Amino acid sequence: MSFPTPHGMSRRHFMQHLAGASAMAGTALSFADTMWAHAAELKKNGKGAIMMWMGGGPSTMDIWDLKPGAPTGGEFTPISTKATGVQISQHMPLTAKVMDKLAIIRSMNTREADHGRGRYYMHTGYPPNPNMTHPSYGAVLSHELTPDGLEIPPFISVGGASEGPGFLGMAYAPFVVDSNGNIRNLQMSVENNRLMQRMTMLSSLEKGFIDQKRGQAAADHAKILDKTLSLMTSKQMEAFKVDKEPDAVKQLYGLGAGTAGPGMMRRGGGGFARGLLMARRLRQAGVPFIEVDVGGWDNHQNIFPTLKDTKLPEIDQGISALVTDLEQQGLLKDTAVIWMGEFSRTPRINGNRGRDHWARSWSVVVGGAGMKTGQAIGATNEDGTEVTTEPYKSEDVLASVCHALGIPLSTTFTSTSGRPMKIANSGKLIKELFA
Repeated sequence: MSFPTPHGMSRRHFMQHLAGASAMAGTALSFADTMWAHAAELKKNGKGAIMMWMGGGPSTMDIWDLKPGAPTGGEFTPISTKATGVQISQHMPLTAKVMDKLAIIRSMNTREADHGRGRYYMHTGYPPNPNMTHPSYGAVLSHELTPDGLEIPPFISVGGASEGPGFLGMAYAPFVVDSNGNIRNLQMSVENNRLMQRMTMLSSLEKGFIDQKRGQAAADHAKILDKTLSLMTSKQMEAFKVDKEPDAVKQLYGLGAGTAGPGMMRRGGGGFARGLLMARRLRQAGVPFIEVDVGGWDNHQNIFPTLKDTKLPEIDQGISALVTDLEQQGLLKDTAVIWMGEFSRTPRINGNRGRDHWARSWSVVVGGAGMKTGQAIGATNEDGTEVTTEPYKSEDVLASVCHALGIPLSTTFTSTSGRPMKIANSGKLIKELFA
């Protein structure tokens, strides 16, 4: 029987190639054993990541890198945080209390200021290429970190579809649920016997197609169907049930009757907070990657009341609750936390009191997984228009997250065209996170 290696080649095939180099066979086999041992250890160490995706491009100079007094500075003022010397927006008071657990990368300098292209680039570390579809964070991390015995999908996207698995295949595609744990419009329940019977029949048909050698696409689709069936019948699906949390935990996230925090009260919801609480539960269940999406950041007009009254209270409650909860549950040391959008917004305020697309100088926030936090990395100039320190790219953030989670940056995948593809597009480590 042939088992897949962590990077797509069968173990038998790999060993044959190594054994064929007789002069180095002993050393090569020792290297193979070491590689396999490391891959197995990765899958047992319980590490993973939670990404908070801000669809639309949030104005990071109104959140993480304010410029008070500058013509571009806008209406908000900075406040001090628990991280010495680090200030953030006045409308992020709860997050200010946990900034010692986070690091702001203020020297992001990227080139993709289109929504679709920027979304793809920030999720994969690669600019869009019509000849290649690259795997996203979720696909890469679930490929490398999924523990044995996990019955639910290893890459779960809450509230949005995320980016896909690229050449890693549909087995690593995002499994999309809403903040209540529903699959699209399907309530996850085994009570509907008719539904289960139909899905079981479909699974049998899929296996028939595979037996007839209908190709990899059919096999991948069957894997997704099997995951759906196992999810609907697994005890691990309890991880999706946020309402089972104690009242004190729900209150931390601003959820529950009479417990709404300022963000929940102003926007009348709690989908982002529920999604983050679900993400923490999924991490406890062993899921290596969860993305929680919240849109509404494409603020070409009336940006300041939008941020003040809705968007910033919403993320302030969620970020602070997630970081606090992960630490209290003992998960923060093994969970990378990532906050970002596809780009930021222009320092210049337009005629509609909004900001437009801007990728030249902006911020991303990370934390957890042993990274050095409580700091602001890099800087922009006095009006926010230029990075004045070493610039960092999307691939550098991805490389740093992988490194923090124990994934070697030498990891190489093989694309569908047979090309070797470096993890994180050969991005460099953000050295300040590991100093």
